[in-house]
Amino acid sequence: MSVSEAGKKVKSVLISQPQPENDKNPYAELAKKHNLKIDFRSFIHVEGVPGKELRKDKINLADFTAVIFTSRTAIDHFFRICEELRHEMPAETKYCCNTESTALYLQKYIQYRKRKIFFGKPGGVTLPELVKKHSAETFIFPCSDVSKDDLTSKMREAGHKVTDCVMYRTMCSDLSDLADVNYDVIAFFSPSGIKSLFQNFPDFAQNATRIAAFGPSTHQAVKDAGLRLDIAAPRPEAPSMTMAIEEYVMSVNK
Repeated sequence: MSVSEAGKKVKSVLISQPQPENDKNPYAELAKKHNLKIDFRSFIHVEGVPGKELRKDKINLADFTAVIFTSRTAIDHFFRICEELRHEMPAETKYCCNTESTALYLQKYIQYRKRKIFFGKPGGVTLPELVKKHSAETFIFPCSDVSKDDLTSKMREAGHKVTDCVMYRTMCSDLSDLADVNYDVIAFFSPSGIKSLFQNFPDFAQNATRIAAFGPSTHQAVKDAGLRLDIAAPRPEAPSMTMAIEEYVMSVNK
């Protein structure tokens, strides 16, 4: 590909995530500010694991006194399985969450103020430190089949009783309707998104398409797939995907 193609102006962007619930979001502001067409399409979707599979894996929810949550999706599927198995979490169960927003989402399923809920804080206590503070507990970690277990493996190495439990699977979505649609930029947020791209379009050729990727593992997946990484985030000067895209757009849309 020539340098001139790589530096072509950006007019359209595809975000490989679900569309935000309202128009008040950074992408809408980016589109308006730079006159861009920004579309959203999730390249992956989640399918729940049936509760009966936990029995096959000999996992009994009653054996755990605490739960580790790192996403809303994990919360949804944990309580779905609780309902399927007709298991009610005891009031004394402890919930350790990675962020306050994740913790607050628990209100959808439990009485927040009456439960033992703890969460990490930016620049403050981390999730591993929370687990360490409650080291006497037996933790279950609801996760997906593609979850990186570095977090929990380190906890186990530290002597904590933590069990990973796959409660949902990440699946590639059908993108056949995009076969004849071209975008100047495609933004990815996980290695699974790259996998979905090639599962749907095995002969995908990047050519003048710019690839944006968020996070080190996604950066590596782009390179492993033989693609050119044009827009990388997060970086100190561009901590979000919208900021990274805007920085790039301003450099080529002169």
